[in-house]
Amino acid sequence: MSKDCSRRKFLKIAGAASATITVGVLVSQQALAKIPVGRTRKAPGGAMLGRYVMVLDLAKCDGCGDCTEACTVARFVPKGQEWIKVLKSDDGEQQSFFIRPCQQCQNPPCANVCPVGATYVREDGVVLIDHDICIGCRMCLAACPYQTRYFNWEEPAHTPAELAHKYSPEEPWPHRKGVSEKCDFCVDRAARGEIPACASACKMGVIYYGDRYEDVVKSSQETVTLSEMLEKRHAKRFKEEMGTEPNVYYLQEGKA
Repeated sequence: MSKDCSRRKFLKIAGAASATITVGVLVSQQALAKIPVGRTRKAPGGAMLGRYVMVLDLAKCDGCGDCTEACTVARFVPKGQEWIKVLKSDDGEQQSFFIRPCQQCQNPPCANVCPVGATYVREDGVVLIDHDICIGCRMCLAACPYQTRYFNWEEPAHTPAELAHKYSPEEPWPHRKGVSEKCDFCVDRAARGEIPACASACKMGVIYYGDRYEDVVKSSQETVTLSEMLEKRHAKRFKEEMGTEPNVYYLQEGKA
């Protein structure tokens, strides 16, 4: 398949997903244009860690939703939220799927509009939320052009295992009422050399995760060189024209 054809296919799938992402785009553009880049904090231990990236091979996705279920279980995600969504597009001839986690932007509108610095970018590039600071203003929800942020309007249901856990922005549970939440890129698992729960659960090997500086990403099935994969498969980033600098890449069909 040609590079131009692959690009058109990606834009078609992404366009279908964008049809569900209409709220907050104007706010996002204003945030990027007018408000300074969000505050940063040191990663745990003060180390300059490698920048984590996710790569999604949509050509392999069968829409099973195992990634969503695994994320929900591993992160105790409250009911009504899906930190990684699988969106279906059907043009009458063929079904396709678009996977939408937090895009982990390096110029994140969500952090740029946060009035108290609750949303921040770590030195390794991961965007997190500190619930001890969040005031529940929901400006970040309006600013996110990907609609990958959520809000707890009520006190979430809890399990004993969740309540026994000590909260941190890297492992943001127990969950609580009145705060914004989102995918945290499983940075605690990454620190242990593991891939995220969503990637580990994907039997099709759709989701790759790794370190940009080590130039290696892993799926549930294989380990590959990041730079070679991005080049050969003509990787794109969702809404990258907005200047958000996402750390999630989508592979095009076919080979170079």
